Amino acid sequence: MVGKLKQNLLLACLVISSVTVFSGQHAMECHHRMEERGQPPRGDGARATSGTAPGGGGANRSPAYSKDMTPDLIGVVPRSGTTLMRAMLDAHPDIRCGEETRVIPRILESKQMWARSSKEKIRLDEAGVTDEVLDSACSFLLEIIVKHGEPAPFLCNKDPFALKSLTYLARIFPNEFLLMVRDGALSVHSMIKVTIAGFDLNSYRDCLTKWNRAIETMYNQCMEVGFQRCMLVHYEQLVLHPERWMRTLLKFLHIPWNQAVLHHEDDWKRQGGVSLSKVERSTDQVIKPVNVEALSKWVGKIPADVLQDMPVIAPMLAKLGYDPYANPPNYGKPDQKVLENTRRVYKGEFQLPDFLKEVPQPKKTVERKSRGKIK
Repeated sequence: MVGKLKQNLLLACLVISSVTVFSGQHAMECHHRMEERGQPPRGDGARATSGTAPGGGGANRSPAYSKDMTPDLIGVVPRSGTTLMRAMLDAHPDIRCGEETRVIPRILESKQMWARSSKEKIRLDEAGVTDEVLDSACSFLLEIIVKHGEPAPFLCNKDPFALKSLTYLARIFPNEFLLMVRDGALSVHSMIKVTIAGFDLNSYRDCLTKWNRAIETMYNQCMEVGFQRCMLVHYEQLVLHPERWMRTLLKFLHIPWNQAVLHHEDDWKRQGGVSLSKVERSTDQVIKPVNVEALSKWVGKIPADVLQDMPVIAPMLAKLGYDPYANPPNYGKPDQKVLENTRRVYKGEFQLPDFLKEVPQPKKTVERKSRGKIK
């Protein structure tokens, strides 16, 4: 690529029910540090960016770091449809998201922990490890995002719980954010089937309470950043009307429209296409086209006493525009293409290939306690 390449990094953090995207003018000191190193992101085996062909010559060189690059960040909550969002973005020829890094949320959590402890803050300041020094570590975050996957003009990453640090990220990456939200009942029903640290998966009530707390934190930070920089996208509306919402989303991120984002289920099959992980829980879903199969799966599964108390347990439902009493819910009428996709899904046309099936882990010597009945 020639000249100053504008690279937008979409830092995606999967957090209970949202996606967040940033877009701004400078990534502060990170850009200068990257520029000084002068290292191209991931030269070997990289997917060619828009307008290039794999295996070509100098025209296929990796996008270079620049002080002008402006990172965009995406963030979400576990089981909120963010793997679908990531796959749809990944299908765009100019965007690379890739699998979860898992380390970015831990780095941000450590930074928050140090900031909350006044004693630790004093110790760090005395050692010369000031806020400015810690902020400069954002170069490491950028390097993780860039080097854990193939190069592209626009990069994105989804990681659980990273957007709990949205206001901090907005300060060091002055960009746009895209916060993806999902009906708490739907999100929690999906959590119950897997393992989410900190959630009592025997209790719908506990999971909904913690979902409410987490999404409230991210929503409030999104409001603090402002709608001009933080856009809400409802998972259900993305599923019902994918083209409308993907056009809106890409326009918000200043990324050119490409029809490929509506066909992620085809892109993962080609070499250099959407990269999928055999250990991420939603992989078996994103090999399918956008469909409404999951929207009503929670109906009839949540205990009656929890449904009755839903407005009290999860007041964020109403704030996000969901009806806490609706059972079953009415999210709206899907586009015709989505209905066709759903019929194909119900017919069993999309099956997980063997190479994407998770390898069974050896049994642990310590037996787990039985979950028992879910309350």
